[in-house]
Amino acid sequence: MHDILVVAREKALENGEGLGEQEVLAVLNAEDDHLTELLGIAHQTRIKHCGVDVSLEGIISLKTGGCPEDCHFCSQSGLFESPVRAVTLDIAELVEAAKQSEKMGASEFCIVAAVKGPTQKLLDQVAEAIVAITDEVDISISASLGILTRDQARQLREMGVSRYNHNLETARSFFTNVVTTHTWQERKDTLEHVRAEGMETCCGGIIGMGETLEQRAEFAVQLASVEPEEVPLNFLDPRPGTPFSDRPLVPQGEALRMVAAMRLAMPRTQLRFAGGTELALGDDGTEAGLLGGANAIIGGNYLTTFGRPMERDRDAVDQAMEAGAKPGMKPGMNIGITPVGQKRDSGNGALYDTLTAL
Repeated sequence: MHDILVVAREKALENGEGLGEQEVLAVLNAEDDHLTELLGIAHQTRIKHCGVDVSLEGIISLKTGGCPEDCHFCSQSGLFESPVRAVTLDIAELVEAAKQSEKMGASEFCIVAAVKGPTQKLLDQVAEAIVAITDEVDISISASLGILTRDQARQLREMGVSRYNHNLETARSFFTNVVTTHTWQERKDTLEHVRAEGMETCCGGIIGMGETLEQRAEFAVQLASVEPEEVPLNFLDPRPGTPFSDRPLVPQGEALRMVAAMRLAMPRTQLRFAGGTELALGDDGTEAGLLGGANAIIGGNYLTTFGRPMERDRDAVDQAMEAGAKPGMKPGMNIGITPVGQKRDSGNGALYDTLTAL
């Protein structure tokens, strides 16, 4: 274990180089009594190579539900018996959501649609929404509309989209266990179209879908290879009616190890907490994670699940920025770390745990 501490400090912290796959795996297998030190190295790496700022982002779904794809974690698929049903927001609702995000200090607002890829009609709606939002709100616009052609990527760039989200979701070796209606390569091709058209890429995935620690290490290195400006880190929130509804929550200790591993694999990338963070980490773990390598967070609700109130996310961001500005700051983790492989309660009560286990 001493070796990975030395390597992480020298390679990621001092030189700004990402750890390799076996080194990331060593982080994921870290013993409890070394975890605080690893998170401290990850935090210092973030401060040195990304700065002290912590970003807050708002997110809204232009079209929710009715998606033709079979992503096994997603309640928006029209193929599963999920309580989520197709609904489309109007432009006024999008503008209001952008205003609320700006009010809470968000610098970015992401427009999302549950589709395999956008039709021209959807692209025209997005263009209209962007004009309406930017007329009233001073905020950067990003989008997540599924698989793109090169021409569609060009249209989005011309509309003023600065960053495009398309997640790889998981390691290539595990992908067919998660999705069968499109391929991992199709997702990677979309990222290449986005990059070629001059937009920034946002690409991450979900931890806790049944992948091994080895596959988590594989995933981190594959993400690093596409050089995304932003990596949204999600933890599985098992949704009723989906094939993954019976998956256990990621234990807090495993989640914090993954936060550190992602930062040490990508020292210069914006690492953003996204869906499931409040379940896998809890409030204390979320704040520890922001002092353990993460430097961005999606505020408030996600697409089909509730996050924490945006005010609490804003508080966590403020605390992380204040702590990050202190020289030599290391995460003060007065939390009980759950050992790798052990399940922890969600913290949401017996009813929630029972429903997600059905």
